[in-house]
Amino acid sequence: MTKIEAIIQTSKFETVKNALHDIGIDGMTVLEVRGHGRQKGHTEVYRGREYTVDLIPKIKIEMVLADDMVEKVERAIVNAAQTGKIGDGKIFRSRIDEVIRIRNDERGDNAL
Repeated sequence: MTKIEAIIQTSKFETVKNALHDIGIDGMTVLEVRGHGRQKGHTEVYRGREYTVDLIPKIKIEMVLADDMVEKVERAIVNAAQTGKIGDGKIFRSRIDEVIRIRNDERGDNAL
């Protein structure tokens, strides 16, 4: 099993979610996060004063998948979220040793 964590632009969330539903992915955890990478934030003006926004709002999607779905999911996320500009986001892949469904103690791929 593999855990996928994708950090994407907030404006791309619905597109990514729909792309994942289209390939049969229903379960995911979604968090609103803030951060920056190379773009290092941006400057805004509020009531005539300039200030720097260095932590940009993003969406983090987490899901644990059977290994045979990982490439398909990564491709769907990239195709849906990519604009070709700095700030599109990242995908992180981690190995998962075990999954346990609390309700009935199912384990492994059956618990997904």
